[in-house]
Amino acid sequence: MTKRIVPIFLAVIFLAGLAAMAQDKIDVTGDWEMTRVTPRGEMKTTITFKQDGENLTVTTTGRDGQEITSKGTIKGQDIEWTTTMSTPRGEFTITYKGKVEGDTMSGTTQMGERTSEWKATRKPK
Repeated sequence: MTKRIVPIFLAVIFLAGLAAMAQDKIDVTGDWEMTRVTPRGEMKTTITFKQDGENLTVTTTGRDGQEITSKGTIKGQDIEWTTTMSTPRGEFTITYKGKVEGDTMSGTTQMGERTSEWKATRKPK
């Protein structure tokens, strides 16, 4: 009985290692369609990620058409970036946190004490 358990145990460890390596190889580089839930309803925008290892450069377009560039990280399935914007009412920061699952991701935003939800889907190349 023990002779059978050892190979099974080793196989389980091997498969768990493969799964962990697969998660580390997530690449979000490209264009994504993001939907954010706001007090004014759902807002859709295109967001572009450029990934270099765990580091992200995130680009989107503001309401007035200006390009907004942010920095962030991706570690396994966990993604996070912070965007700082200047407006006539002053500067504000939004932190996005979420999880990537294949060609979708979702999470929450934090702006001051207000939180909301977001989701994104990878656009076809």
